[in-house]
Amino acid sequence: MQSHNACGLCRVEIDHLTVKSGKDVLIQDINMIFHCGELTALIGKNGAGKTTLIKAILGQRPHTGSITFVGHNETKAKQPLIGYVPQQLDFDKSSPVSVADFCLAAIRRRPAWLGFSKKDLSQLKDRLTALKVEHRLFSRLGDLSGGELQKVLLAAALEPLPDLLILDEPVSGVDAMGLELFYQTVCRLRDEHHIAILLVSHDLDLIRQYADRVVLIDKTILTQGSIDDVFESAAFQNAFGYLPRERSRQP
Repeated sequence: MQSHNACGLCRVEIDHLTVKSGKDVLIQDINMIFHCGELTALIGKNGAGKTTLIKAILGQRPHTGSITFVGHNETKAKQPLIGYVPQQLDFDKSSPVSVADFCLAAIRRRPAWLGFSKKDLSQLKDRLTALKVEHRLFSRLGDLSGGELQKVLLAAALEPLPDLLILDEPVSGVDAMGLELFYQTVCRLRDEHHIAILLVSHDLDLIRQYADRVVLIDKTILTQGSIDDVFESAAFQNAFGYLPRERSRQP
C-alpha cells in the first residue's frame, strides 16, 4: 500500500476557468477546489458543461483561468498522474485486441504481439479480480458487455496508480450489483491510497451514498459543498425540479 502522501498532491485548485468554442461560452468563471482523499461529484443537467470541464482539466480543451495542482508542502506540484475513465470507449469492435493487450500496451513500451511478462499479467489479473472480470483477461475487447468494458477501463486507469482519478459517467451499462461493486472499489482506492477522485454522474442516490462533496454546475457553478447542503439547496431544486429522497450513506 502506498503512504497517503506518496503522490505529493494535496488538492486541485480551479480559478476563474472559462472555455469557449468560437463565440459560444461553454463554461464560465468556474471556481472550485477538490482534495486528495475525497470523492467529489460533479452534477448538473445534460449540456451543463461537466464533460467540458473534465476535458479542460485533462488538457484537452484550451481555456482561460488557471488549474493549479498543489502539493502537501503548499507549493505548486508537478503535473500529477491522471487516470481517466470515459463514459464510453470508441473502438473497432471487430479488432482482435484482447483485454490484456489493451491494458498492458498502454504501460509497457513494447508492441502487444511480443507478449507480456508473467508478472505484468499477474498484476493485471489481480486488478481485474477486484472488479470481478478476471475471466475476461484474454477476451477480445469487442466481446465485452457494456458493464464489463467499464470495469476494464477502470482497471486500465489504475495502472500505474494515479494521483487524480476522473470518472465521466463511468457506469453506463452496469447492472445494479455491478454499480455497488464499482463504487465500493473506487471508494477503497480513495481511502487506501488517498487519491483525489472527480466523478460525473446522474445517479443522485449513489452520489449521496459515496461522495464526500458535490459541485452543481450549469455553465458556471451554482453551488458546492457537502451532500446535504447541495441537495437541499434552492439551486438544486431549480436545476432538477425536485429534492432527492433521503438514502443512507455507506460507512
